[in-house]
Order: sequence, then C-alpha cells, then structure tokens
Amino acid sequence: MTFRINSLEVGKKVYFASDFHLGVPDAATSLAREKKIVKWLNHAKQDAAAILLLGDIFDFWFEYKHAIPKGYIRLQGKLAEITDAGIPVYFFTGNHDMWMFDYFPTELNIPILREPISTTIGDKTFYIGHGDGLGPGDHTYKVLKRVFNNKACQWLFARIHPNLGIGVANMWSRRSRISNIKKDEAYLGDDEWLVQYSKEVQEKQHHDYYVFGHRHLPLDIPIGTQSRYLNLGEWVNFCTYGVYDGNNFELKTFEG
Repeated sequence: MTFRINSLEVGKKVYFASDFHLGVPDAATSLAREKKIVKWLNHAKQDAAAILLLGDIFDFWFEYKHAIPKGYIRLQGKLAEITDAGIPVYFFTGNHDMWMFDYFPTELNIPILREPISTTIGDKTFYIGHGDGLGPGDHTYKVLKRVFNNKACQWLFARIHPNLGIGVANMWSRRSRISNIKKDEAYLGDDEWLVQYSKEVQEKQHHDYYVFGHRHLPLDIPIGTQSRYLNLGEWVNFCTYGVYDGNNFELKTFEG
C-alpha cells in the first residue's frame, strides 16, 4: 500500500503528525490530549488534501479478532468523519502501535502502512515513515521488532485474554520513554540516527523531504543543499505537526 498526490489544488495542504502516545501517563491527561488532537483535526480538515499519521498514535495497541483497546473513541469518531467526507487519512505504524491489523482499514477506511515509503506530492519527492529501527545502532530493538512482527508471536499473544494482555501492555507502556520525557531531551547533533539514515538514502535516491516521527523532538535539518530532514516531534509536550502546501514544508505548533 502506498499513495501519491500528483498535484495539490490551490489552497489545499497535506498534514503530518505523529507520536500522540494516547494512553499515557494516565487516563485524564490522555483524554485532555485526545480532545486537543480532535481540535487539530477539525482545523486540518478545513483545507486538507490528505492527513498522514506517522505512528505511535497510541502508546499501546493490539487488535484481537473481536476486541480492541478501550478508549480513544473521540479520535476514532473524528477520523471516521474525515474519511467519510472524502479526505484520505493514512496510518504508518510505529513501535508502540505496530500490532494494527484490519480494524482501521475496515471501520475507518484508513490504510495501514508498515514500512517507510518513497512517494511524490505535487512536484516534490518525499520519504516518509515512523522512523523506528532505521539507521545505525539500536540493535536490541531491531531484534525485538522482528519478534514483534513475527506472525507466530502475534498469534500467541492473541491467545492471551484481552483483560490480561492489554492490562500487562498498559503497565509496560507507563514505563515507556514518552511517559517520562522532558521537554529538553537532548539533540544528538551528528549522532542523530535518522539524519544519518536520511543521508544514506539520499546517496542512493534524491528526495526533497525526509519526514519521520519517533524521535520526539521537532527538528528541521538540511540534508545536503537541496533536501531537508523533518521530525514531527510529539504531542505530550510539543504539540507539533507538519504541513506541506505544495511549495514548502513547515513545522507548526498547535495551540488549540
């Protein structure tokens, strides 16, 4: 599954956001954040040609055959309203919500993309993904990701009753990095692994924009002289998102 927008109508934009991490650090805080995200979606739908969600929308998600995690109904209802209005929404899985299967495509008409994609929007080329497991290092997670994506492991987890499986996963997610993140998380300079990864891709194929989430910092960094790496940040502290209007890509903050 991929997508391409051959041209943007005048006044139309493509919106990008990631790392809502709904579910942490507690129900009340998550609900307040969810309501703010719904306000942002109301803002975006006014002129959106498409909305791209780049993963870790939920701090944990696993779909059983007949059950999904409780909550997030305001977000789901708003996404259904947007797709019913004919505005396409695309969901790139992240490391926290990789266990998405057919619920969003079937119920909300939202395609699921599991790997980074190379595509065009208007006359610009984009390389888009969540960002987990890319670039140098982080070998432990890369092994874990292969385990989590293994069909047999998914089948085994699905045999656990949802009360236990989702309960244990929610306990684990409360210990995740985003639950304890500080707004001044350090920029790594030359060691920013998604910048390194973007440069490696650029050597093989030119893209005007490299757009990722995962890193939790809003970043806009040149890749050579003609390209940019943009990280969308997160919504626990920053509430940042990206918008492309056919001419330029901007990182913005939603005050809402």
